Amino acid sequence: MNFFIAAVGALLTYAQTASAIPTQVDPSLRTVEINNRMSSVERRVREAAVKIVSSSGGHGSGSIVQYKDLQLVLTAQHITRDLVGTRYRIIRNNEIRVATLIYSNEPHDIAVLLVEIPWDQGAIRWAPSEQVAQVGDAITYSGYPSFHSLMSFRGRVVGYEMASDGSLHIMLHTYGYFGCSGSVVYNEAAQIVGILWGIDTGRNSVPVEDMIWVSPIQNLNIELALRSACNALNNEPRACR
Repeated sequence: MNFFIAAVGALLTYAQTASAIPTQVDPSLRTVEINNRMSSVERRVREAAVKIVSSSGGHGSGSIVQYKDLQLVLTAQHITRDLVGTRYRIIRNNEIRVATLIYSNEPHDIAVLLVEIPWDQGAIRWAPSEQVAQVGDAITYSGYPSFHSLMSFRGRVVGYEMASDGSLHIMLHTYGYFGCSGSVVYNEAAQIVGILWGIDTGRNSVPVEDMIWVSPIQNLNIELALRSACNALNNEPRACR
């Protein structure tokens, strides 16, 4: 998601005489207070979000997931392009941990890392959606766009597209920017919808930052993803049995 966006602003000039400027505020024109708190799922998704620092110094996003007795980080493969076994810095709430790349799926742009020292709390239980998300489904994700701190977004599934290799991708109407790649998208039931990997580009390669591409979680076989790690772990965890 490395791209350049040129923003063009519009200048609006409004002239008003001094005598027309009101000196008192009509009390009936008060702004209504808005209470738009995050749902419990949105709070959990935000708590589980992490920043992944790549070997090149760039970063992507991801989510910590609890799979039985193993704590994993799901992200996009293009964020972790090194060989399986490479260790990455994972940042969450200004705390740095280390995670090892155990699965790298380039065609579907999905990667899995194993957290070496698990967090005591914050991970979301592994719960993939049973079927590919349907058009109209509400979604949420949290990630680290550009130089910003953690941001949380809402959106909806708006359709599907087929890649050149014939694979299906979920299209979202929400917001995305470089750095959000790897964010895990969840539905309202805290089930994993997929992995955010890119934004759409219109004609002349102009980025459309509110049209987002997601690799469905159905592309990830979690047992296969854990196979190499299970073979390397001496004390066989319950997740490997």
